Amino acid sequence: MITYLENELTVEDYLKLRAKVNWKPLSVPQAEQAIKNSLYIVTAIEDGQLIGMGRIVGDGAVICYVQDLIVVPDAQSKGVGSKILKRLQSYVNSLRMEHSEMMLCLMCAKGRESFYVSNGFLARPTDNLGPGMIMYLNGE
Repeated sequence: MITYLENELTVEDYLKLRAKVNWKPLSVPQAEQAIKNSLYIVTAIEDGQLIGMGRIVGDGAVICYVQDLIVVPDAQSKGVGSKILKRLQSYVNSLRMEHSEMMLCLMCAKGRESFYVSNGFLARPTDNLGPGMIMYLNGE
């Protein structure tokens, strides 16, 4: 059975999950600050092992972002990512002010677009929305 927990993620577990999916390594201080500044975190536990997580960052009023949705390879294609995503969406919806609209955005890894589209996200660019953009600031 898979258990989903709220706002229970250690720095060590966060760094291990990132490594399991071959994401760029972070320093411990970066990971600590990332977790601390998250609005909401969902973790997935199976048989006592952390198998996935996702977190929300943003201003909590106009825009939020799904950040770091990770499911370890052995647990992928079992619905874990969709369940984490639904919990993240529900949290953001709970923040939405009455008679307002909240944007929930993300930048997905290449090749994962269909997962997010199947979970209700709109792939960009569209006729009205341009492509997402990114800039890496690394001191060089």
